[in-house]
Amino acid sequence: MDYLQCFRALCCKGPPPARPEYDLVCIGLTGSGKTSLLSQLCSESPENIVSTTGFSIKAVPFQNAILNVKELGGTDNIRKYWSRYYQGSQGVIFVLDSASSEDDLETARNELHSALQHPQLCTLPFLILANHQDKPAARSVQEIKKYFELEPLGHGKRWILKPCSLDDMEAVKDSFSILINLLEERDFEPSRM
Repeated sequence: MDYLQCFRALCCKGPPPARPEYDLVCIGLTGSGKTSLLSQLCSESPENIVSTTGFSIKAVPFQNAILNVKELGGTDNIRKYWSRYYQGSQGVIFVLDSASSEDDLETARNELHSALQHPQLCTLPFLILANHQDKPAARSVQEIKKYFELEPLGHGKRWILKPCSLDDMEAVKDSFSILINLLEERDFEPSRM
């Protein structure tokens, strides 16, 4: 191969195709780990992470897509405004603390039920992350699925429930890859993984 052929082979292919972008909303109670998980996915320093008090937007890059994630704060006085930020979302990330108190778990359950039934979200794919699986008090995915009544409530909807923790970011990335696949699909059967 001469110099000109080599140059053309290396330089003239043009820019790589653009990755699709999806707009997602990320919700969950304060302390569930939304900010920490998104910061880790963006390769940001884990130091100086502060709970989101209003909302923040992060572009989370993956090999086959870019997720523009609008993370909403999870305190009582902010949750009542969540629905104002749902418009334009193409998918939902719901993060729950699987090691939380019974009261917080019940509140998370109610918030998830409300989101699953909200007119702007009910047809969208949901990634439900049972975070803090590394804690001794963490409930299993099966316990959470049963407690949250996901089988009957989520019937006919597209949702994924996955365990996660900051200690296993590969599992978190795999969960997001499944969500990206759901976002890419147009005609699919409801999923209950």
